[in-house]
Amino acid sequence: MQRARCYLLGERAVVLELEPPVSLLSQQRIWGLCERLQTHPEVLEAIPGMNNLTLLLRDPQQRALDAIERLQRWWEESEAQLPVSRQVDIPVIYGGDAGPDLAWVAERAQMTPKQVVELHSSAAYDVYFIGFQPGFPYLGGLDARLHTPRRAEPRLSVPAGSVGIGGSQTGVYPLATPGGWQLIGQTPLALFDPAQQPPTLLRSGDKVRFVPQKEGVC
Repeated sequence: MQRARCYLLGERAVVLELEPPVSLLSQQRIWGLCERLQTHPEVLEAIPGMNNLTLLLRDPQQRALDAIERLQRWWEESEAQLPVSRQVDIPVIYGGDAGPDLAWVAERAQMTPKQVVELHSSAAYDVYFIGFQPGFPYLGGLDARLHTPRRAEPRLSVPAGSVGIGGSQTGVYPLATPGGWQLIGQTPLALFDPAQQPPTLLRSGDKVRFVPQKEGVC
């Protein structure tokens, strides 16, 4: 079992943080514990992250130290949970203005841009968690040959829908924002719409495939 440490975060939160590496099994255990604690009377909100779980407490001054001890015990007793999973296909225009870093990623991987697209779109990805901005999916399952460092100097503005690679992960920017991931494509699909319920397209445990569009320039 992965070792975990629990600690206070600010005045209202307790965090469970696992030692590396990140794995799908550990994420499934986090999902299971998160689901269990969502209805706990002392927990205001349970927030899953990458190799961590944050609890916002209803009465932190009275319960914080107890929560640290109990969270550690709950983790040791937890089991992996497979949430109801959906298969979501995301259309992507690769390369050109939609993916300005595709050629650089290909050169670093010693591939052609077409090979990068084929490899990136052939995998089935797992949504580990939603974070950074509303609807942003951190996806596990990127082929090791495509692992690429983030940009040394982040862009001031990344267009909404941009598909990028950051280290060992790939993901999609739901909203325009500064960002440092390597951009290889773009999707017209809206990953966040506050007028919808729920407002995010994806959720933890979903399966994602990227589907190249003919308009893409590779």
